[in-house]
Amino acid sequence: MKAFTYERAKSVAEAVKKVASNPDAKFIAGGTNILDLMKIEIETPTHLVDINQLGLDQIEPTADGGLRIGALVTNTDLAADDRVRRDYGLLSRAIVAGASGQLRNKATTAGNLLQRTRCPYFYDTNQPCNKRSPGSGCSAIGGVTRQHAIIGSSESCIATHPSDMAIALRVFDASVETVKPDGRARSIPIADFHKLPGNTPDVETAIERGEFITAVVLPPPIEGKHIYRKVRDRRSYAFALISVGAVIQPDGTGRVALGGVAHKPWRIERADEELKNGAAATTAVLLADARPTEHNEFKIELVKRTLGAVISEARG
Repeated sequence: MKAFTYERAKSVAEAVKKVASNPDAKFIAGGTNILDLMKIEIETPTHLVDINQLGLDQIEPTADGGLRIGALVTNTDLAADDRVRRDYGLLSRAIVAGASGQLRNKATTAGNLLQRTRCPYFYDTNQPCNKRSPGSGCSAIGGVTRQHAIIGSSESCIATHPSDMAIALRVFDASVETVKPDGRARSIPIADFHKLPGNTPDVETAIERGEFITAVVLPPPIEGKHIYRKVRDRRSYAFALISVGAVIQPDGTGRVALGGVAHKPWRIERADEELKNGAAATTAVLLADARPTEHNEFKIELVKRTLGAVISEARG
């Protein structure tokens, strides 16, 4: 790990100013991802701005009946909140499916959204990686790709986004509230928050340099059965081969999003309309443009079978 300096911000404005004015500065909260990346020098900030004292650790009701989740609410507290468990069960289930209890105790809402891919080629600094070093190439293409994307990828990157929580937020059509370096606030729909790789896989989110996440806002609850199923190579502390998050009403209609298949939480709204017609019809829309490799072509059938299990569970 390279040497760095450290300070605690006393306000959001101060934190934003410190990071926006220094291209080598980063925010740090739980540190469950950035510290790992610093140890192997994928991330090399020269200055860390600690944001843990900014009071953004509350879950509050919104005027329209939704919830506003502070950026520093831990994954453990969010999953355990009575309102989340009652009205947004999919979110609670998705969070508990991720990481370990110890990590969830430290990981924050904003940090979960901003975590970087777990692609092994990204973590191997001896291998070219366009996400880590733009223009160097993608070692995963032509490599072992069991864990990699089958849709939304490009000739520059076939990595997947690792978050379970983000899948649920995509189903709920949440939004991400931020403060920009010039002090202006904005709200980013979760559908637009994570980027597909295209020719710039190093640009992973819509967040600008120095922009600061303050909260995630959930719209009013969705009626229906809330189900999250995660398929992985071992039962705990593993990232998804694929995951299915869904809210399904008694008449068979609902919403569905996938994890483990793309560079971002994968939802095609047209596929929601097919839920009542079964898993095969829904999968056909969700993965219509899939481009799997020989190592991960199985994910298409795995999505269909897992979605079939979700639909069966919802129907009782």
